[in-house]
Amino acid sequence: MTLELLIAEFLEYLEIQKGCSPLTIREYRHYLKRFHNWLTENCPAAKPEDINLELVRRYRLYLAHLRARDGLPLERVTQSYHIVALRAFLRYLLVQRDIVTLSPDKIELPKQGSRSIAFLNPEQIERLLNSPKIATNAGLRDRTILETLYSTGLRVSELVSLNRDQIDLERKEFGVKGKGNKIRVVFLSDTAAQWIERYLRSRQDNFKPLFIRHSGKVDARNNGEKMRLTARSIQNIVSKHAKRAGLPIEATPHTLRHSFATDLLIGGADIRSVQEMLGHESIRTTQVYTHVTNRHLKEVHKAFHSKNRQA
Repeated sequence: MTLELLIAEFLEYLEIQKGCSPLTIREYRHYLKRFHNWLTENCPAAKPEDINLELVRRYRLYLAHLRARDGLPLERVTQSYHIVALRAFLRYLLVQRDIVTLSPDKIELPKQGSRSIAFLNPEQIERLLNSPKIATNAGLRDRTILETLYSTGLRVSELVSLNRDQIDLERKEFGVKGKGNKIRVVFLSDTAAQWIERYLRSRQDNFKPLFIRHSGKVDARNNGEKMRLTARSIQNIVSKHAKRAGLPIEATPHTLRHSFATDLLIGGADIRSVQEMLGHESIRTTQVYTHVTNRHLKEVHKAFHSKNRQA
């Protein structure tokens, strides 16, 4: 079987056996297609058993010199994504297909610098939440979306998939299917629950989606599925109100997810609990937020250490 067919089989495995999202599969397809194209050009007759460390070294050199569409070199993190995809593919060949090839454990990932997490402070959050004009249906919906994102830390893909019948406003919680089809319980703040209830009371429809568009032609087919907001729509809503609120950073739905996590940690939540609420599979993913607790500890030290207090 050719490498091209094996890659296609691997992508099917990710979808069916691993339950990966369409976005994840699309990204893996992109990264592995680039590897296959490079391999075809440089080693036309290469088979899985021909993949070795020297070949991977040459491929990494190619990635380091590759220019993106904007003419700039690929970011180191993007280069890493290519190698992560290659390692996953090689592991599939070895473990699932018993095909002899290079062990993925021999391929080291490049070291990354500390991730910079953008988040909003309480004053900026209030400005953002107060930006929508709630006199209109669209404005009320936007306020509810912002409140829900900040209250729950949902990924934008999780938010757009919400249906009104899955929200328990009395218990202020609901279940959501996250990455890898993992189910977790998500909790609403009292404020967010009130805004959702207010928004739903204002709706004159019985459409299934929790958040719908309020412009254009009404399409009631399939329980109003065509009315459901897309991830792009949510991103545009957040961006619009961030600009209107005069925020110093380009806020996105993920910025509100970061702000949710940092608010919990500064308030005293333990990192394991935050990991569960964010739906992170690994604690290492959640540890990118420790910069917040470190900053908070610095403020505590400054406020309470005897050498910082004036006589």
